[in-house]
Amino acid sequence: MTLEEKVGEIIMVGVPVSGGRDTAAAVIQEHHVANIFLHGRTQAGQAPVRRLVVDFRTLGAAENPRDPLMLVATDQEGGTVQVLRGDGFSDLPSAVDQAAMSPDELRRNAETWGAELADVGVNLNLAPVADVVLAASAASNAPIGANRRNYGYTLDSVVAGSVAFGQGQRAAGVATAPKHFPGLGLVVGNTDTATDVTDTVTGPDAKSVAAFAANVESGSEFVMMSSAVYTKIDAERPAVFSPAAIDLLRDDLGFDGVIMTDDLAAAAQVQAWTPGDRAVLAVEAGVDLVLASADPTTAAPMAQALVERAERDPGFASRIDEAAARVLTAKSALIG
Repeated sequence: MTLEEKVGEIIMVGVPVSGGRDTAAAVIQEHHVANIFLHGRTQAGQAPVRRLVVDFRTLGAAENPRDPLMLVATDQEGGTVQVLRGDGFSDLPSAVDQAAMSPDELRRNAETWGAELADVGVNLNLAPVADVVLAASAASNAPIGANRRNYGYTLDSVVAGSVAFGQGQRAAGVATAPKHFPGLGLVVGNTDTATDVTDTVTGPDAKSVAAFAANVESGSEFVMMSSAVYTKIDAERPAVFSPAAIDLLRDDLGFDGVIMTDDLAAAAQVQAWTPGDRAVLAVEAGVDLVLASADPTTAAPMAQALVERAERDPGFASRIDEAAARVLTAKSALIG
């Protein structure tokens, strides 16, 4: 593979499920981007989503003949966070409501929901949420608790629910990405819409870290990093840019799969950096897959910055090689 093709392997661009898709298509054509995220909301049902996926897979295979496989991801958590609805898609309950099911029931339901995704070509669900939220502060936890995205309010409940959900999805052939490591359950602001989102409590021994450890042990192929700052892990930078946070996941939890970012395109928390710097900092820290979902126009400068840095820095080029190899390994296991 060329350097440009390797860089394309470690970027995932957002494709609107409703509206124009020319920007995403151009990024695939011009920068060999080899992965897409179905972004937004649709009530149109399975048929148009299936056509969209076929179109982009065809485009991707033409532009990336050395890797015709494509990760097709979306957010199908349930409750307020469900991209795909309509004919052929179940209305998923919130994670709080899912947590009221027995693990066996949730596993069976999650397999059904996963089969609906697989039927339209989605092979990666950016779920489950593995963040631990306290009941007393749930309403003020903007990203998770306020939207009932958490599997209950105890470590045991979060582990049981998130692991069962992941097992069901994977049984249907859909990979999972527990999020948002090392946990977004104790912050106030939402990193998508707020700046300076900081957690002063979560450390390496936190309950949320234990919840991610359980998901890693259960077989999750991907893990999504948080964009918040964790002062007890690395007070200087967001977790997604933090070697210390990524070492916690790699070394302490033993995760050897694909580490990915949350959206680095439009999230308020990362707007202090240029799109190119966001991608470089994440990959330099140890991330394998950069998500540019909410604003696909940022994917091109991200790709350009990664190529330019690798061309002048052999160490960074090796990091690109490592990241691309992880993504390709995950694709081969999932699709090949």
